Amino acid sequence: MLLVVSLIPMPGFAVAPGLTLDPEKPTKAAITKNNGWDNRVAASIASLGITGDATMGQTLPSITSAKAQLGMKLFFTKGLGGDKDAACVTCHHPKLGGGDNLSLPIGVTAEIPDLLGPGRRHLSAGADFDGGPTVPRNAPTTFNLALWEKVLFHDGRVETISGGISTPDSGHGNIDPVAGSNLAEAQARFPVTSPEEMRGFAYEAGNSTAALRTALETRLQTTGAGIDALNSNDWLAEFRAGFGSTADAATLITFPKIAEAIGEYENSQVFASHRFKEYIDGNKAAISTDAKKGAILFFNSVAEGGANCASCHRGDFYTDEAFHVVAMPQIGRGKGDGTGSDDFGRFRLTGQAEDKYAFRTPTLLNVEKTGPWGHAGGYTSLNAVINHHLNPQSAIDNYDFNQLENSVQVDDMKANTQRAIDTLEVNRSAGLISPILENVSLTGKQVDQLVAFLKTLTDQCLNDDSCISAWIPASSDTDPDGLRVNAVNENGLAL
Repeated sequence: MLLVVSLIPMPGFAVAPGLTLDPEKPTKAAITKNNGWDNRVAASIASLGITGDATMGQTLPSITSAKAQLGMKLFFTKGLGGDKDAACVTCHHPKLGGGDNLSLPIGVTAEIPDLLGPGRRHLSAGADFDGGPTVPRNAPTTFNLALWEKVLFHDGRVETISGGISTPDSGHGNIDPVAGSNLAEAQARFPVTSPEEMRGFAYEAGNSTAALRTALETRLQTTGAGIDALNSNDWLAEFRAGFGSTADAATLITFPKIAEAIGEYENSQVFASHRFKEYIDGNKAAISTDAKKGAILFFNSVAEGGANCASCHRGDFYTDEAFHVVAMPQIGRGKGDGTGSDDFGRFRLTGQAEDKYAFRTPTLLNVEKTGPWGHAGGYTSLNAVINHHLNPQSAIDNYDFNQLENSVQVDDMKANTQRAIDTLEVNRSAGLISPILENVSLTGKQVDQLVAFLKTLTDQCLNDDSCISAWIPASSDTDPDGLRVNAVNENGLAL
């Protein structure tokens, strides 16, 4: 549609009175200015080796593979929950960014087990229970799990080391001989062992994690009635299809194979095709001018007028897979450190002074979909996260508690987080870390530009229900034990 507009003349571009212009067609001056931004972005990413392709050179599983399909059914069944009221997907749903869209997860003993995300509440458990989330850390996204090379979990307790993988079973720095062949498979062994997440507080109480896993595999092997029986049991047929075998249940339905299949499903959740990649590949209209300005701020150092984000969020996966003291808000129950509601992060594993309050650098791929943000989900907007990085002390001094769910404990948040900020300052002064988290002064507009850039890192599949539904069992799919999570939101609508 053509419109008659009035423009302010710019040098080199005279506008005749009453000239009819197409508002969708940029002026020569605008093109020249935009080319300038493009050139600056190109220079920034070239110096850092950014290609836009985080999957380069990797062989990744497909969600259509038989093993990944088996893994999806295991991921969605409450049959792996001790009390049959929680599943892996309870805290990691594909339509909730591979997480649960809560600051802190609510795993077992929910009022409505299949209600996921905002509105999920614990059942009242007696006078000594306040109804708040019992899981002490935010649920990290399962998206792009296959792209992590070094560590998983906020504290890196599943870690690639020389000769294998270290897990909580083996202890930090020691090879776990049954960890499996990749990080996703290794971590899949642990949510079922957490009383707060999936195990519950009565199932196999007092027994070892090995005994618990044996009990779960026996549950899936056994047909018929019994105190631990499933609603129904067609798992043998599913495992035979998933592993291409005719072996019996005792041979096929083992916990290592359960973890292998779940890991295959998680590793198929690769969402790394985004608008910024399109832009790098040559489509200069793929992102806005504000996003280009945000990219320059993101990739450039403070000395160059940027915010130095890429010093930690580096490469095409936007993480150094390292641990840093950022002093994100410590809300919730914590891990029992310090005051009891504190969380010392990586220090819990290493005992190294510089690791106290240090947590893993998250990837920023799909970051707009993976909130709330921080190891305890203390921020519910990307603007707030960025402002925290610019000046942690100011951010905590002005923290908005209204953003949190009513059930989240916050009594000791400021005191605990202040200790993390103090630790950051001590580390800086002692030279224990490089001063990569510098206080930076940016305008509100510049923060908005950084957010605009971050949103270009979202895989468009996540905005398309027909695309993301490939990672969710269809109603026509088999439900091997009648315990599938048929997820709904707080309004009762299917996710």
